[in-house]
Amino acid sequence: MEKKPRILYLKKILEERTDEEHPLSTTQLINILNDEYGISAHRTTITKDIAALQEFGVDIVIIHSTQSKYFVASRKFELPELKLLIDAVESSRFITNKKSDALIEKIHTLTSPGLAEKLKRNNYVVNRIKPDNEQIYYITDVINDAINAGKQISFQYYDYTGLKKKVLKNKGEVYKLSPYKLLWNGDYYYVIGYSEKKNKVICFRVDRIARTPEMLEKDVIPMAEDFDMENFTKEVFFMFSGEKVLVDLRCDNSLMKTMVDRFGEDVTTLAYDMTSFRIQTEVSASQTFFGWVFGFNGKVQILGPESVREQYRQMIAKANMNM
Repeated sequence: MEKKPRILYLKKILEERTDEEHPLSTTQLINILNDEYGISAHRTTITKDIAALQEFGVDIVIIHSTQSKYFVASRKFELPELKLLIDAVESSRFITNKKSDALIEKIHTLTSPGLAEKLKRNNYVVNRIKPDNEQIYYITDVINDAINAGKQISFQYYDYTGLKKKVLKNKGEVYKLSPYKLLWNGDYYYVIGYSEKKNKVICFRVDRIARTPEMLEKDVIPMAEDFDMENFTKEVFFMFSGEKVLVDLRCDNSLMKTMVDRFGEDVTTLAYDMTSFRIQTEVSASQTFFGWVFGFNGKVQILGPESVREQYRQMIAKANMNM
């Protein structure tokens, strides 16, 4: 055989099968080339090919002894990096179990079998709810293509009945959207875009889109110049939707990290007493906000304004009446 295919197969063998703990000798390389690929090689050609691969940039280490041994010392991904990728795939609520397994197997091929065994032994499996919509990956791909092409999309959307039965929302209504962005939030993908029917920017959860959307010939309605994506995401996902009001909260000192995570490092905080601090920020005085406050079991107290305090009292009183 010609030298070119031999050196490519040699590169493949070294990258797929060797590492510091699993070097291959010259004889082993010759045998693998011959037995598995029908390529003949000699000691001198192996030496020359290794030198050529090193010059090309492949990080091959040579262990000099009575019979030289070789291994690939570095790859595009280090073991800790692959471990992080596996953890992310396994814990993601966006990726189905079936796809998780397939992706992890592909990640294993990015290193040698010996190191892949270490990945398997060290996998950290997070017990997370996984979706069952295997079309998610194709759905996301079409949406992304539509955004890049500046085209509208149409699709149907899932909903659930009180009996937990999955049904098409609004009796199978076909939604049309000018997609602007794909957003990852809370371990889910969302598509954000303009709806002519609603006459505003709205979002849909990708894993609840019934099947692969259709990319339409119609161009998207351009995003308004004054549209603020950051504010929109805050309004949709972080309790800021609706009419905003400046609230004054008293928080237990143990919650400072939680408040910074929620409202950002620039949020206004003031000392209150030895065990608590005040925080002043804009929110929507909605049921979502009141439920969030209630969840801290008294460690968060609404100091003002009085109108918001009264709404909170009414919500608690209503909840007690229904018990």
